[in-house]
Amino acid sequence: MSTVRALVLREAEKQPTIAIEDLDRSLMSERPLRVRVAYSTLNYKDAMVMRGLGRLVRSYPHVPGVDLVGEVISDESSTFEPGDWVIATGFRIGELYWGGYAQEALLDPGWALPLPTTLTPRHAMAIGTAGLTAMLAIMALEHVGITPTTNAPLLVTGAAGGVGSIALMLANRLGYDVAASTGRMSESDYLTQLGAGTIIARSDLDTGPERPLESERWLGCIDSVGGPTLARVLAQTKSNGAIASVGLAGGAQFSASVMPFLLRGVSICGIDSVNALLATRTRAWERLSELLDRVLLDAMVTEIELDNLPDYADQILSGHVRGRVVVNLHSSL
Repeated sequence: MSTVRALVLREAEKQPTIAIEDLDRSLMSERPLRVRVAYSTLNYKDAMVMRGLGRLVRSYPHVPGVDLVGEVISDESSTFEPGDWVIATGFRIGELYWGGYAQEALLDPGWALPLPTTLTPRHAMAIGTAGLTAMLAIMALEHVGITPTTNAPLLVTGAAGGVGSIALMLANRLGYDVAASTGRMSESDYLTQLGAGTIIARSDLDTGPERPLESERWLGCIDSVGGPTLARVLAQTKSNGAIASVGLAGGAQFSASVMPFLLRGVSICGIDSVNALLATRTRAWERLSELLDRVLLDAMVTEIELDNLPDYADQILSGHVRGRVVVNLHSSL
């Protein structure tokens, strides 16, 4: 076929329009690695792209989808062989470059990793950028000495979302006492199933700190919320604790005192899953394949098709999506 089924964004009056269409292959940028996409995912960033938020896309038409897994059709660089299965995330795929919401993708081979033999393609996308980010966050906390202890819980904010759900599951498997913060207390049973020992209402944290230093509550934190929540968690983190900052669902700006840094030695570790080195990604995927409970992973997944993406984009932006959303490209073949 000379066309591939894809979700395509075009620009009208400086806003993207969304259509599911048969896209002419000649419009795809020439890159060495050609992949038949099996699955993609829906992340918060994908929803921002589809709704024209954050100026993440600079030219149209555009195919979003920051994650994909698929079978190699051909590779002019000889990095991969036809029939190999690969994962591609980050490197501005789905933002500057066309992404996974199409039956085929043309990629730079340096953006792809072999699919671990212990993961199915669907499980790989159930993990996706969200799971990779969660694993990188835990690795960063480990690097600065935040290991499981009975002295205080590790806090996960935005715990019912994609990053939060997998971070919660991973931390529990590694032996941390985990507290989960959520704006959806109706998801308490879900969070407990994933390993939360304590559930914290978002409203307890999202007002910002009352004082530069508050009572020490947290060993550390994996924070996908940002904004006032990050500021308050910082004021409540124990001496020599650390926060892995992975998201901004509650805002990109926060106002806080430097006292937690100076008087408690607290650290903030920024997590960049877009530009992480391939060696770091490889180690993270290896650990993900070892640690994740496949049964729990399946339980947190909602599987959709291309046609469902616009509706789910609105839901994820409004905070109404639980766990992970996997996009099945097989159904479009």
